[in-house]
Amino acid sequence: MRGRWRLLGRLVQAAGRGDAVSRHELLSFRGHSFAWLFPLLLLIGIIAADTTTGAFEIISWTVLVPGVAAAICGVRATAVYAVVALVVYVLADTVWQHRAETGVPGLILVALGGSIAVVAAALRVGGEQRMLHMRDIADTTRRTVLRPLPVGFGGLDHAAVYLSADSDARVGGDFYDIQPGPNGTRVLVGDVQGKGLGAVEAAAALLGSFREAAYHEPDLGTVAEHLETRMRRHRTHTAALGRSDGDRFATAVLIGFSEDLPDAVDAVVFGHEPPLAVGPGGVRALPAVGGLPLGMSDLLPGSPGPPVRRLALTADETLLLVTDGVTEARDPDGCFYRHADDIARAVAADPSNAAPSRLVTLVRDGTLRHCLGRLVDDTTVFAVRRRGEPTGG
Repeated sequence: MRGRWRLLGRLVQAAGRGDAVSRHELLSFRGHSFAWLFPLLLLIGIIAADTTTGAFEIISWTVLVPGVAAAICGVRATAVYAVVALVVYVLADTVWQHRAETGVPGLILVALGGSIAVVAAALRVGGEQRMLHMRDIADTTRRTVLRPLPVGFGGLDHAAVYLSADSDARVGGDFYDIQPGPNGTRVLVGDVQGKGLGAVEAAAALLGSFREAAYHEPDLGTVAEHLETRMRRHRTHTAALGRSDGDRFATAVLIGFSEDLPDAVDAVVFGHEPPLAVGPGGVRALPAVGGLPLGMSDLLPGSPGPPVRRLALTADETLLLVTDGVTEARDPDGCFYRHADDIARAVAADPSNAAPSRLVTLVRDGTLRHCLGRLVDDTTVFAVRRRGEPTGG
């Protein structure tokens, strides 16, 4: 059943975005495309109908064959079908002759339709290639910002899922990272307001600041101050450049794991959805009161930043953090997705579902199932819990 919903999500997302890769995968089997089969079946059907029906000239419908090929085949295959359609039409007039000749107007129609189909196929393929190139650039940009995290990095088991929203922008501002250091291991998950390369740029700025401050600063509150300062500096810089996206902000959750606190973590919430603690005993919403999003401290000048909260977290519990692609997912009736309820049922049925890898898969599948694959925003699901000795640096 879960695999079925994952497939549904891919199908719906591919249809909504016009995703060339997904469409080609759906029309392929073991790496071989069978898209050419559909125009061929249509052509055979037209020939069969024309030879068995004398009511009207069905053979002129061959103009549809290159049109269908233009939608799903390459330029070469479309050109072949345009020629084949024209040949079939001519044969119907000069060889089969089971009715009066269809005449020159029909011949011109099939020839013109085939030519237009070839041009349309060339434009479609060119557009797909440009889209795929831009997607590769976007994916490379995201991989540069969201560096790969080794297994057991910082003494933590972790898993993450990122889903692109159903929109033209294939990149957004979701970000996450783990940074081990002499003062413990820090985790950051967040979401920059907006989409596009500007949001990725802001996320990269925050992650760069996080990686340095989380390693060097002993106090988690100081790390939080560095993040706020970095976001405000980034806003000032982009505004000075005259860019329209100079007023971005970011919501985030900053978590601190320490060997001195085996049953607790420190947390700072910047206007973000608080994390959930998921374990064999069920699901708990952690009482982490959030402050303003990053970059908005100037709304309350002189006020202290978000407080550092110490939250109980047992060794067998997993912290689950999600962005608003999960919390704002809606079904066709407009109801929001309650991921905590799904998680509670899954963990009650099988406590091993609290493992990070299983947990992120569960939330991903539930989100896609709930919204039928129509994500309203980029979606990140990040799960982390303690393991053995820290590794990495």
